Amino acid sequence: MKDRVNPKDVLPFMNKVSQAAGKIVMSYFRGEFSIDPKDPHPDGIDIVTDADRASEDYIVEAIKREFPDHDIISEERPVETTGARYTWVIDPLDGTVNFSHGFPVFCISIALTDNMAPIAGIVYDPVHLENFLAIRHHGTFFNGNLTSVSSIGELDRSIVATGFPYDRTYSPENNVAEFAKVALKVQGIRRGGSAALDLAYVACGRLDGFWELKLKPWDMAAGMLLVAEAGGKVSDRHGKPAPIDCPSLVATNGLIHDGLLGLLDFVE
Repeated sequence: MKDRVNPKDVLPFMNKVSQAAGKIVMSYFRGEFSIDPKDPHPDGIDIVTDADRASEDYIVEAIKREFPDHDIISEERPVETTGARYTWVIDPLDGTVNFSHGFPVFCISIALTDNMAPIAGIVYDPVHLENFLAIRHHGTFFNGNLTSVSSIGELDRSIVATGFPYDRTYSPENNVAEFAKVALKVQGIRRGGSAALDLAYVACGRLDGFWELKLKPWDMAAGMLLVAEAGGKVSDRHGKPAPIDCPSLVATNGLIHDGLLGLLDFVE
């Protein structure tokens, strides 16, 4: 295997794996499967299902076969890295709570990183057969066609999305005050339940902005690249560069970015 990876060369593999994982997930959807709480959330707010595990097993084994020298970070298993240059960051089923209720908003998210900076990413929605893919320095594609962020430049004409952390019932960092403040300043606000899909929707112009607290790398690694390559802007809540492990994320079409940051900065 070559030491240096051209992100274009991994696209057929990423497409194949994400769609196969989507079929696995859909084989469980609205069927019988177990639902278990994750540690440290014994209250059952943060959950994992058989579909998460089956999708993850398939994706991880496929990567190990094709790229045995690469590291893998995936949501449902302990992080074990070797310091490899290339790391795959995987969410085998983003939107598990939606999935567990039969609510058709969830996806598979896979990113390839070079020294933890995303260079290729895919978000695949197996319900609607929608494929969002980005290659660093080569743009973002929606079902094979080049796409871009929206041109809405005013907050009061924008639609933005957000989410809430699992510990919102007992943590003061719960996004509730921010939600209330932003809701009064925008045309519409959405809470879809899948950060990866929210980011994909910003990238293709369905949403004008998105913010959330306490995300994990697998929630946003692919989606951050989608937005950036579609001409949008990605930062932390203070406007600083956002690595894939940043504690907060703001992603917009770029035109409303400062306005959205201004609202978030003033929430104490």
